[in-house]
Amino acid sequence: MKRAPGPAGPYPVPVLPRPARLLVVAAYILLAAAVGVDLASDPRLTFSPVLGTAPVLASIGARRARVPLLTGAVALLLVAPLTLADPEVPITLHLTAAFTVLALTCISAASVVLVATRERELLRSRSVASAAQQALLRPVPERVDGLRVAVRYLAAAADAQVGGDLYEVLTTPFGVRLLIGDVRGKGLGAVETASDVLGTFREAAQVEAELGEVARRLDAAVRRRGVGEEFVTAALLTVPRSGETVELVNCGHLPPLVRRGGRVVVVGAGEAEAGEADPPLALRELAEGPYRSAAFAFGKGDLLLLYTDGVTEARDAAGRFYPLERRLAALPEGAPGGLTDRLVADLLAYAGGELADDAALLAVRRE
Repeated sequence: MKRAPGPAGPYPVPVLPRPARLLVVAAYILLAAAVGVDLASDPRLTFSPVLGTAPVLASIGARRARVPLLTGAVALLLVAPLTLADPEVPITLHLTAAFTVLALTCISAASVVLVATRERELLRSRSVASAAQQALLRPVPERVDGLRVAVRYLAAAADAQVGGDLYEVLTTPFGVRLLIGDVRGKGLGAVETASDVLGTFREAAQVEAELGEVARRLDAAVRRRGVGEEFVTAALLTVPRSGETVELVNCGHLPPLVRRGGRVVVVGAGEAEAGEADPPLALRELAEGPYRSAAFAFGKGDLLLLYTDGVTEARDAAGRFYPLERRLAALPEGAPGGLTDRLVADLLAYAGGELADDAALLAVRRE
């Protein structure tokens, strides 16, 4: 299992967007121009009060209090030459400017400390949730019962809460059973729900011959949590040791994709459009009857791709969603590991280098 690389240090410093940087630079230029005009203009006119903006500008994007403090000290020192250059301006105005610079320096430094403290707390909370999530998602075998398997998990941007994406690959008496799912919600609560789903699946998949019965037990496990309106979308599959068909129970999850001979087929999309798909886990009581089981062809050389909505909801600069089906069809043939690596690289390039939500990819090829 591979994951997208995280930040190099324990506390990554956010970078200001380019428009914001341009505005800050423009403000510094205007401030310098005001000081220059003051020194060269009528001694009865002063611009010394505008020096109070210097520490405020320095605090934008800063994560250390010394940045606005040093800037404020420089601005305070500049009040003296402006006082000498404007002898006809009342001294009280220059004193007011000096006190304004001092007050805004203290406020700006305090603001930087507060923002930095809150960001560290958020990062710590996310790190705990990420560690718990990684402990739950066990590495999957690269080869199992005639299948080659690859998993790729991409963490969201550093300021986003950790998601509840989950997956599992198990060898059972009934064949290889696969699970991919996504918990509605973020943070530690989502990780706890994912833990319940994975634990139940690892036990039920080994003893329940019917895939629908496995789904029923997962639904009951999520309902027992009783956490508000929490639910889980999930796709459960059984790949038998013999034959060329796969059984699928889809509980409100995105439809699997099968790539065969350069073409990509969406599995079960018609049922979802017709409203015949089973509801997400914890919402089974809203539908009547047993879980629906679908079968689809999965022959030698075919590639099966399971994924979460962090992939399909990634957007480019124009706000367009990532066209997974088309991009998958365009990739060259190869082993699941290499293909998913290329797909991840393409996804990150499309989304500008980072995702707004965690994303998981599970690729399986029949050998």
